[in-house]
Amino acid sequence: MATYAAIKPAKAGLEEPQEQTHKIRITLSSKNVKNLEKVCGDLIRGAKDKRLRVKGPVRMPTKTLLITAKKSPCGKDLSFVCISASSTSSAPQKW
Repeated sequence: MATYAAIKPAKAGLEEPQEQTHKIRITLSSKNVKNLEKVCGDLIRGAKDKRLRVKGPVRMPTKTLLITAKKSPCGKDLSFVCISASSTSSAPQKW
């Protein structure tokens, strides 16, 4: 039966790394905030049961910014277009 002892480095700055950490990022998106919070809580509870280090959740903004601008810079077509700047991409809507 063989036994293995830890080999000490010859120089002070050459220690072996302890453990390699794996970072996992999960992105959840939904219109239903209540269900999203429930799923997020379940994930955090499961990770803490396994004694993992958890950061989060990080909530993202849900409001949309509406900017009304002219459709054509030359002024031929004076209809206005509503441009939506949000996390989801959507086509401009004519007003």
